[in-house]
Amino acid sequence: MTVATPLLPPADWRDLLALTKPRVMTLVVFTGLCGMLAAPTQIAPVLAFTAILCIAIGAGAAGALNQWYEADIDAVMRRTAQRPLPAGRMDAQSALHFGVGLSVFSVVLMGVAVNWLAAAILAGSILFYVLIYTVWLKRRTPQNIVIGGAAGAFPPVIGWAAATGDVTILPILLFLLVFLWTPPHFWALALFVKIDYANAGVPMLPVVAGERATRVQIGLYTIPMAIAAVAPWPLGLAGFVYGAVAVTMTGVFALLALHVATRASAPGDTMKPEKQLFSFSILYLFVMFGALVVDRWIYA
Repeated sequence: MTVATPLLPPADWRDLLALTKPRVMTLVVFTGLCGMLAAPTQIAPVLAFTAILCIAIGAGAAGALNQWYEADIDAVMRRTAQRPLPAGRMDAQSALHFGVGLSVFSVVLMGVAVNWLAAAILAGSILFYVLIYTVWLKRRTPQNIVIGGAAGAFPPVIGWAAATGDVTILPILLFLLVFLWTPPHFWALALFVKIDYANAGVPMLPVVAGERATRVQIGLYTIPMAIAAVAPWPLGLAGFVYGAVAVTMTGVFALLALHVATRASAPGDTMKPEKQLFSFSILYLFVMFGALVVDRWIYA
């Protein structure tokens, strides 16, 4: 006798929203918006809104597809166990269809309404996050976040391309800033949740190489990140306002990273410096990109 599998009830709108990783999307949308506002070419408000909407939808699509593929990992990690799929509030096929649908819609709308260069970069960022990072790298190498971090670095380039139809040196530097910021930001998190990653079998650097190597890598990646962060000022691509903020904020980031890089944790350690670095790193990116927009408005 065949036992029928009970059908899950239709997903609640809050579960669909959770699939898009709204907290991560906030930073993605903000950096995309700042890339657009920092561009030398003004874009019509309706097109600007459409472009930012496409970036948000594309980011949400990537988040949904990531959760569809990683439901087994999420189920054994405390901080992700209550996501819609591992918690049993949604079936995998619905999540897959939702993610694919959002992906196609965001790219096509960007291409038709704004321009096809921005649409192509958006498509590349979604595919990179889903196929390169989620499917290929995350379960295979401790360098997953280093290479995969490129996916999160595309939004300011997309915003710039949406406004100008091209890509120049400043959006490339913004890409490098986010790309190089990602390892120290994410490894700071990985240090205080490494047990979760170990239980899930994910080869994050603290699990595979140990805390000492991870701390050293955090310090090393902060150096080129700092160069990319400050570079627009001496290169004449940004003015004094951005330069002053970049030097100050990057100096604080570097001090926090140095503290993390040079300390050794003990049993029962609360990992306060690592949590401070992780929290500040989020604020850091918001302030840096916000300062760039203010700077461009002042010196335009």
